Amino acid sequence: MTKQSIDQLSPKAVWKHFYSLTQIPRPSKKEAAVVAFMEQFAKENNLEFILDKVGNVILRREASSGMENRKGIVLQGHLDMVPQKNSDTEHDFEKDPIRAYVDGEWVTAEGTTLGADNGVGVAAAMAIMADRELKTGLVEGLFTIDEETGMTGAFGLEPGILKGDILINLDSEDEGLLYIGCAGGTDANAAFDYTEEAVAGDVKGMKISVTGLKGGHSGMDIALGRGNANKVLFRFLQQAEKEFGFRLSSVEGGSLRNAIPREAFCTGTIPANHFEQFAKAINEYANIAGAELSATEPDMSVAFEEIAAPASWIDASTQSRLIKAVIGCPNGVMRMSDAMEGLVETSTNLAIVKSENKQVEINCLMRSSVDSAKVALGEMIASVFELAGAKVWFAGTYPGWKPNPESEVLKLAQKVYNDKYGKVPGLMAIHAGLECGLLGAVYPHWDMISFGPTIRFPHSPDEKVHIGSVEKFYDFLIEMVKNAPVK
Repeated sequence: MTKQSIDQLSPKAVWKHFYSLTQIPRPSKKEAAVVAFMEQFAKENNLEFILDKVGNVILRREASSGMENRKGIVLQGHLDMVPQKNSDTEHDFEKDPIRAYVDGEWVTAEGTTLGADNGVGVAAAMAIMADRELKTGLVEGLFTIDEETGMTGAFGLEPGILKGDILINLDSEDEGLLYIGCAGGTDANAAFDYTEEAVAGDVKGMKISVTGLKGGHSGMDIALGRGNANKVLFRFLQQAEKEFGFRLSSVEGGSLRNAIPREAFCTGTIPANHFEQFAKAINEYANIAGAELSATEPDMSVAFEEIAAPASWIDASTQSRLIKAVIGCPNGVMRMSDAMEGLVETSTNLAIVKSENKQVEINCLMRSSVDSAKVALGEMIASVFELAGAKVWFAGTYPGWKPNPESEVLKLAQKVYNDKYGKVPGLMAIHAGLECGLLGAVYPHWDMISFGPTIRFPHSPDEKVHIGSVEKFYDFLIEMVKNAPVK
């Protein structure tokens, strides 16, 4: 898709900035180029530019004449994007631009994540701040780093830098819904140390692959019943170990803590005299797993190929304990919310299983809007892995955002949306880690709300943003900024 094609979409100001963002590599923890881009944008538009100690970008546009009595608004999004691609796609997320294109009513990308999460929100904030014909009170842009892999920017935000009174988070993904709360999260990690043993006997080398799953956002999409590639792989490994003497040499399943794993691979050996039975068994298992997940994972593939026998394998005791622990590890939705119909309260994603340097590490991301439930889930996961002899630790805990139905900005948003579109928007809490919880802890006086365009399948190569929803989202955002409450 060419730049001219994107420029033809409406609103042009938003799509212009979004196109620019697609041309700048910005995976999490690699935001230097996009930070420099934001600094140049500030210079070109006479905006105050601040780079805080942790690396967040803050832009400031002072109030228009006659609007000085309005409450200041902070428009907030994150600069980084999730770097996911299909295994057959050639793409270097640290060097290559995203190849975006129009697909009917949607914009998507060729074999990679699009970066609409959160690029469209950032682009909309940029368009607001660059529009000098728009009369506003104080408007600040807060653009955080590393939201997707650790919320480093939100964790590191310092008090006293921002002047605004209202935070509008632009990282939600359903146009027409107002988000007023979110889940908190914690990373649960486990590690098995293993001994490398020399491969012995008459064996054949094997690579087993689970591919073609949809993956998706481990919070937003966790209730869709999609397969988890790690779970699919290890279920077969348990059978292969028991029936055929399979020995595991290496494993790599999943790549991001906040993405449902789409692919998982392992290498190992089987005794040569079990080859035919093994081949039959994996084909039978592929049919079984495919039938179980036929509605949600029609393109899933479970396959193997013969390879040269590896030089070593994981010691048998660790292999057995690892397989049992991954099989037993909780995954998916644990409990639905009692307070809001259709909302996931507590979940966990068995995101990564990876062997390296004589250690197999497992990473799970737990989410819950109830802190005590999240703690209990962590104890459950720890129990499984500790009983299997692994070491367990927790990291990256961040708070949720408690809904406030009496919020002034919520009431304003409901009125503005109803006046503009003739209906009251729906209210939602989100089973994902919006930065509002962390940011609100630093600026407790902030009145907060979150909304955005319609984005589907974020954190996966199927990610797409609905073109028409971007226009509605931006028009609504303009009206919110124009109608900021009086101080």
